[in-house]
Amino acid sequence: MKGKLADLARRAVSSLAHSHHQTSASTSISSLSLSADEKSLLDAFSVYGEVTEVRILYDKETGRSRGFGFIHFSKEDEATCARDAMDGKAFFGRPLRIAFALDKVRGAPVVVPRVRNSENAPVPERLNSFKSV
Repeated sequence: MKGKLADLARRAVSSLAHSHHQTSASTSISSLSLSADEKSLLDAFSVYGEVTEVRILYDKETGRSRGFGFIHFSKEDEATCARDAMDGKAFFGRPLRIAFALDKVRGAPVVVPRVRNSENAPVPERLNSFKSV
């Protein structure tokens, strides 16, 4: 059940992002080698389009890479092309895992649709306290 709700939340946020006719897109990259840096990612991904930003996240205490980061493309179709081409490919000896990053919208509510097995199924009491939008 928890997995279904998380999947529905991702879909809801994704459909909201697409409804605003985004022209730029971000990809999230995980399973990064500790040897990878922003320059090497920029070189590898700029083949697929205009990269506007590359960011690897680092641990505050150790300064070492946390193994994931983000690449921002100027166009959504370029990000899609890069994801399709590079997902699973070896980069510095490790296969990359690439997905579209979800943009955080400050102050905007995220609407998660309710999941029911049937139309007549009762909604648990704790969910009744939330109002549908």
